Amino acid sequence: MKKIKIQAPATVANLVCGFDILGMAINAPFDEMEFELSQIPGVRITHTDDFGLPEAAEKNVAGVVILKIFEALGYDKGVEVRIHKNIKPGSGLGSSAASAAGAAFGINELLGKPLSNEELVKFAMFGEELASGVQHADNIAPCIYGGITLVKSSHPLDIIPLSSPNLFVTAVHPQVEVKTADARQILKKNIQLKDAVTQWGNIAGLVAGILKNDFDLIGRSLMDVIVEPVRSILIPKFDLIKTKAFGLGALGGGISGSGPSIFMLSETEETAKEVGEMMEFEFNEIGVENYVYVSKINNSGIQIVD
Repeated sequence: MKKIKIQAPATVANLVCGFDILGMAINAPFDEMEFELSQIPGVRITHTDDFGLPEAAEKNVAGVVILKIFEALGYDKGVEVRIHKNIKPGSGLGSSAASAAGAAFGINELLGKPLSNEELVKFAMFGEELASGVQHADNIAPCIYGGITLVKSSHPLDIIPLSSPNLFVTAVHPQVEVKTADARQILKKNIQLKDAVTQWGNIAGLVAGILKNDFDLIGRSLMDVIVEPVRSILIPKFDLIKTKAFGLGALGGGISGSGPSIFMLSETEETAKEVGEMMEFEFNEIGVENYVYVSKINNSGIQIVD
């Protein structure tokens, strides 16, 4: 294979209580990436979007991943990469993960699939490190594996794909930027034991609810007493939107990744759309441009397209 085009989906990291360990792929938005092998050595990247991201390979999230793969495999030729990002950087919807995971997936396909999914995640984590200063896999894993994933450990990497409940996801991306690195800086360095115990219970309950397809348990477990209370101050109307979503029948939800996007889970598409309409109204009321996405959980992850 000499040329390939893929779609790399947005992802929701943390799933409220699972900081850096839980993630979920959704159907929209998604990035589009094209790869073409070249006899000319090196990685040449072109962006067709308007986000002004660097195109030098060593400074580009996708580029550093490809360079690492080429080095590891001893590949001495080159590749042309065209990227059109629909997932805005700093959205909290896994923008850097889509680029990093998409790069690892695309190159692996072109070179005959020498790498496993777990190895793809390991290489893609170098892209996340460039973007946020930390190697984390909670967005990358669901982007590559699809569905919901549990990252039991990052070092050594231990990924557990979970079954996906038949739920609808509503995500709103208000057009305010919250950088992952900045959102990490404001987190508390120490937490009280009672809060840790509550959080452990919520994480265990959420994973159990997902595996048992127990919607009530999922809803009861989507609570965060450690990260959300701090990060939510960066997101306009967060508490109001969350309260109104519950009133409309949503099971639960919270900050997507480091924000500013907010996600909610619902049992029916009708409820999910009503929640989306409410989110759009609330942000429009304060003059904040926003984009709302309603979809099922994406169980496929990155896809090859014609």
